[in-house]
Amino acid sequence: MIHYTLNKLFYALLTLFGVVTVIFFLFNVLPGDPAQMMLGQNEDSEQLAIIKQKYGFDKPLSTQYGYYLNDLSPLSFHSSNPEDYTYLREGKYSAITLFRLGHTNIVLKKPYLRESFTKQGKKVSSVLAETLPNTFILAVSAIVIAIILGVFLGIISALYIDTFLDKSIQFLSTIGMSVPSFFSAILFAWIFGYLLHNVTHLEMTGSLYELDDFGEAMHIKWKNLILPAIVLGIRPLAVVIQLMRNSLLEVFNQDFIRTARAKGLTEFQIITKHAVKNALNPVVTAISGWFASMLAGAVFVEYVFGWNGLGKEIVNALNTLDLPVIMGSVLIIALLFIIINIFVDILYAWLDPKVKLQ
Repeated sequence: MIHYTLNKLFYALLTLFGVVTVIFFLFNVLPGDPAQMMLGQNEDSEQLAIIKQKYGFDKPLSTQYGYYLNDLSPLSFHSSNPEDYTYLREGKYSAITLFRLGHTNIVLKKPYLRESFTKQGKKVSSVLAETLPNTFILAVSAIVIAIILGVFLGIISALYIDTFLDKSIQFLSTIGMSVPSFFSAILFAWIFGYLLHNVTHLEMTGSLYELDDFGEAMHIKWKNLILPAIVLGIRPLAVVIQLMRNSLLEVFNQDFIRTARAKGLTEFQIITKHAVKNALNPVVTAISGWFASMLAGAVFVEYVFGWNGLGKEIVNALNTLDLPVIMGSVLIIALLFIIINIFVDILYAWLDPKVKLQ
């Protein structure tokens, strides 16, 4: 297990390094001057030169790439010259100096994602800390809905194979897989948030935290979670239904199921104690991929419902070309993908003892 985990962590670091490299060069070849974007309409030549020097924009792209890696690395190198970009300025981030080599300090720190271009010097880590939890809550709620309903309907569909009930469930799951999330979001918001508002008491738009009627304090409004969670969970729900049904039908034909029936076990015992656990392997694999993609794919759902999450923040950052926020968001999503995949590999081996962690 230790060897497996270390091996996975090594490949995770390589993957993150590749992601960092791609997003840095991808977003830094876009037209536009970051220094001008930070100054807005107050720019002049003197301020422009100061900003470029402060953030290293006056250096070649390869040098800027080295600076970016140095900011992200927990172990980083900093010059003792206040004129250099790598000089550890007060307030940039907290760090522990390990040792000094000549005019260079080697320090230990948290990864630094830099500052937003459009939020008056607000750190990207602060922006992510405010939005990522909302997206995480939305994704967890959606995946819980998909798992509970998907496994249940998949079992029902497998037990009543080729009946009207089975065909109805398959038809609805096919529609769920086919309809784009942004269209489902608009449709659900219009029907349940506007047309049936007097019945459902749900709003077309709203986030988890909202100001009260007096504009004095923030309050949690759980009802705003209902519609976006259902919409975001529709497509994984459809996938879980199909996978659970097909996997369960295969398990029903296995020898150990016949043996269980021969021993006199009831159908309920066979399903709950033997069949479902063995049929969950492909479902777990699919759910892991969907959960990770939800953190990135909630963009349209969050934007339609006005949910203040990472997806909505990415859209706003793209509209304003706030590159540090975009790059930081992509990095966080990539890191979550890696963590979830490692966790799922371990869970998969637990569900199926035949699978070895090698």
